[in-house]
Amino acid sequence: MRARDIGLFADSGRPGTYDAITDVAGVRVGHCTLIDGEGPLRVGSGPVRTGVTVVVPRREEISQHPLFAGCHRLNGNGELTGLEWVRESGLLTSPIALTNSHSVGVVRDALVRREILARAPEADFWSLPVVGETCDRFLNDIDGQHVRAEHVFSALDDASNGVVAEGCVGAGTGVICHQFKGGIGTSSRIIDVGDERFTVGVLVQANHGTRGSFTVEGVPVGRILDLDEVPAPASAPEQTTHRPTSGRESGSVIIVVATDAPLLPTQLQRLAQRAGLGLARLGAFAGNYSGDLIIAFSTGAGDLPSMKYGSERELRIPVEMLSLAALDPFFEGVAEATEEAVLNALLQAETMVGRDGITAYGLGGRRLKEVIREYRRSTAPSD
Repeated sequence: MRARDIGLFADSGRPGTYDAITDVAGVRVGHCTLIDGEGPLRVGSGPVRTGVTVVVPRREEISQHPLFAGCHRLNGNGELTGLEWVRESGLLTSPIALTNSHSVGVVRDALVRREILARAPEADFWSLPVVGETCDRFLNDIDGQHVRAEHVFSALDDASNGVVAEGCVGAGTGVICHQFKGGIGTSSRIIDVGDERFTVGVLVQANHGTRGSFTVEGVPVGRILDLDEVPAPASAPEQTTHRPTSGRESGSVIIVVATDAPLLPTQLQRLAQRAGLGLARLGAFAGNYSGDLIIAFSTGAGDLPSMKYGSERELRIPVEMLSLAALDPFFEGVAEATEEAVLNALLQAETMVGRDGITAYGLGGRRLKEVIREYRRSTAPSD
């Protein structure tokens, strides 16, 4: 069940065919999900609740055909590798992979290895892959570092367009959002500019937020479905009794934004900033211990040169860009799509038992719909 299945976003902008980041032509998403074992934590043995998710930005090899990109940091207690080169060059030169905090290095190295295997031995080569993380330690044996290169390759092999699996899959397998079970979520918006039509798509790895701040379309859902009704993930009853307003936001979120509009890196940076407003609509506030990192790329800005040394044959490269006056619909669309993607992650994620019997409860679409309906009925003005 997704957000639109329970009547949410009925009055917002129009989604693409799949209401997913894959509505941007050429973009593919793949997952490798790792679930194994149960019971007490034994570092190195499990239980395992983690995985890898990849966003492949275009059909062509991206290291040879880079894309314009921009990025933004709401709060920096997290990691998204390769961003210094994105900021410096304005280019994305690798697929974007997501995993858990302690497996970033393995995934990064696997992406480098992928490029090595795809190139001729004598080719000039260097790579700065983009790999993001959130911490899944409450459910997963994160110190066991169970993600391996083969899992990255599996996610890449799984990458496809069309419908994107959401919830407890790939890098979203062991994550928690607003103290419910979180996961991977996605959404998109169609943007009309004059006679042209563009798409903005968003994918999130949602592992952030407190219960007390969680709000849906103005309804204080987190205060209604408080920790007495839906306990926070914990292995002992006494760990679930603190009030939701006292919790600190200690998770993280990675947001990937894609568009086929011809936007320059500075424009994509601005687009990435607006994704943070989608988080805020649901009550996230980018707390001190939260890593909230966003990357945005465009597939529509023209054919950019290869990153191979000496490959720049032209000193002038023609590119297109939209006028600044055309950006407002994109800003609105990316905020809406981010908000919807997080809700899709929550609604698609099912209750999961992790290490030490710690349980993260799913939000549940029917219960959310009921809470919203009852709240609106109780606050409606009387005749």
